[in-house]
Amino acid sequence: MIGVSGDTMTVAQKTFAERLALLGTETAFAVSAEAAAHAAKGYKVYPFHLGDLNLPTPANIIEATIKAMRDGKTGYCPNYGIPQLREVLATDINRTHGTNYTMANVAIQPGGKPVINKFFLALLNPGDEVLYPNPGYPIYESQIEFLGGKAVPYGYCEGDKNFEMLLDDLEGAITARTRFLVFNNLQNPTGAVSSRAELQRVAELACKYDLWVLCDEAYFDISYEDAAESLVSFPGMAERCVILYTFSKKFAMTGWRLGAAIGPKAVIDVIAKLSVNDESCSNHFIQYGAIEALTGDQIGPRQIIQILQERRDHAVAILDGMAGVHCFKPNATFYLFPNVTQAMKCKGITSYDEFRLQALEQTGVSFCTRLHFGRARPGETERYIRLAYSGIDVAQIAEGLAKFQQFIEN
Repeated sequence: MIGVSGDTMTVAQKTFAERLALLGTETAFAVSAEAAAHAAKGYKVYPFHLGDLNLPTPANIIEATIKAMRDGKTGYCPNYGIPQLREVLATDINRTHGTNYTMANVAIQPGGKPVINKFFLALLNPGDEVLYPNPGYPIYESQIEFLGGKAVPYGYCEGDKNFEMLLDDLEGAITARTRFLVFNNLQNPTGAVSSRAELQRVAELACKYDLWVLCDEAYFDISYEDAAESLVSFPGMAERCVILYTFSKKFAMTGWRLGAAIGPKAVIDVIAKLSVNDESCSNHFIQYGAIEALTGDQIGPRQIIQILQERRDHAVAILDGMAGVHCFKPNATFYLFPNVTQAMKCKGITSYDEFRLQALEQTGVSFCTRLHFGRARPGETERYIRLAYSGIDVAQIAEGLAKFQQFIEN
């Protein structure tokens, strides 16, 4: 029989597409695998590595989904998503963004991540330049290069209260080939929240240079003291922006895989056509749970925010008290991005991988580093790690970070 036997492959099976060399990955999952292997040896692991939530999806969402299953909503549905959800989601976005979307501006997706791929499939031509945040979600860079674009990074610096965009550098990177901007306010991994002035400048640049904008708003509702503001709310932006929306974070629905693309109808129509070719449609019965998430009792989502805020406060207090560590207290997301430059120097460690693997082996604390969120930019001297507090409770945060502090200060 011709086929695969262990590591043996036929010649045809070895001939993979050349473009795969351009495809990256979400490297946090590799760190997760290392943590799992460490735990399998009998060691305790403190999981700060992955942006998943160890909180249950609110019960009313689960019950609405089960009811939909029992009501027979288990077959195909429209590739755009069910009309009821599209209408409800458009209304909700209009309420928070000051927009005038209708269901024609919404295409339901199997998660937020597919919006990245389909946005670029719909609009990007080989050689087009795309400005993207670095450090930032690594799938941007992966999809831009996989589809033949040129990924052009822009960065952040430490401000008074949190990280701030290097806006002059952003404008300086724009060329005649620049057609796109990826903008992730309430940012992963830094937790940065753009000020109104920063949003205004970004909007002005997008209009001045006639850029399409992918607005990744995965964490738009994970905001603690103040409500978030969207780039789409600024004049001239709704017609050039596609919003990446996901139910994963606010409603603790990471494993449900449901999101949406929201934007100009012409682009949404193409994205829906791509959905037909990709997955036919998003999961049918889950969409009824999503309607309940948006229109039903909001006690569950409010409790999720309260729990995350408590975790943030505990983690920041411990991290910012460590020798050689500085950590902002971001008003959004469930990530911390502490500066560990001095801590690494004091331990005589220059390699990110050596630092995190020593920490894992000696303390059980598992985290990602700056290099899991894009290639290092020329001239970078400061060192950062990312800790997600979405999947670990307060007691374990305190216990794990106490061990990490001993590791740092020993």
